[in-house]
Amino acid sequence: MTNKLLNITTFGQLKKTGYRSRPVKDELRENLIAQLKKSEAGFEGIIGFEDTVIPDLQTAILSRHNILLLGLRGQAKTRIARLLVNLLDEYVPYIAGSELFDDPFNPISWFGHSEVAEKGDETPIAWIHRAERYTEKLATPDVTVADLIGDVDPIKAATMKLTYSDERVIHFGLIPRAHRGIFVINELPDLQARIQVSLFNILQEKDIQIRGFKLRLPLDIQFVFTANPEDYTNRGSIVTPLKDRIESQILTHYPRSVEISRKITQQEALLTAEQRATVEADGLVKDLIEQIAFEARNSEYIDKKSGVSARLTISAYE
Repeated sequence: MTNKLLNITTFGQLKKTGYRSRPVKDELRENLIAQLKKSEAGFEGIIGFEDTVIPDLQTAILSRHNILLLGLRGQAKTRIARLLVNLLDEYVPYIAGSELFDDPFNPISWFGHSEVAEKGDETPIAWIHRAERYTEKLATPDVTVADLIGDVDPIKAATMKLTYSDERVIHFGLIPRAHRGIFVINELPDLQARIQVSLFNILQEKDIQIRGFKLRLPLDIQFVFTANPEDYTNRGSIVTPLKDRIESQILTHYPRSVEISRKITQQEALLTAEQRATVEADGLVKDLIEQIAFEARNSEYIDKKSGVSARLTISAYE
């Protein structure tokens, strides 16, 4: 992204540059292809998944799929999801003032449509950085449809003197506000079944329904979900129709060798310069710490469905 493009402030100026707007899944796909052609290492900091999880993830992105990362605790599922941001364009334009970051070439909100209709080429344009196009929500039993999708806002209706039949009274939730970005739901099975049902139409039909409003909002979102297999029995489950709409399911795993586990621990351990200078841990000590986790994972006293997180060895080393 050149500084010249970032200086553009109107829709007309943007069109003159020949700028091409892309759906977010195409954006991720094309940027991944460019990265692979240059043999650049993607997903920096992820160790031990080079021949397993990463190729599966790349295939899912190339296929434009929504993704479910399924694995036990401490297997870098959330870390992987956050690194997807690096495959987005550094900056993209949107209609200034739009709470849904409307694409000027393809607005979806009432505000976006009205701005382009009224101002045409003079529609003001702003730019959003890729870091702001990532939204993450931890699924908990108290999450509501209003949190994720939205609700009617009576205060907005009274302030703007609007009737409840006007779509402008809607206060959008996290998912519509993630339009043109990546939306991650961590621990998906913890989401109540009725909330999961509300995701059906968004994933398949691009519709959202809010208290009698049925809006055709063609949301452009890359969904990533994470889940722990133990959740299927202990706390909840992913309802079948929703799981059917998540096209790629990728299984994560613990480090396959002590050497890989040791690299992860050395990378993630938070040690001060004073600690490193004062305390010396030789290779044998480091390997013994990693072996604790390997023995625990194979122990009959440890619940296999729960697992032994990589955080165990990191904490022990610290």
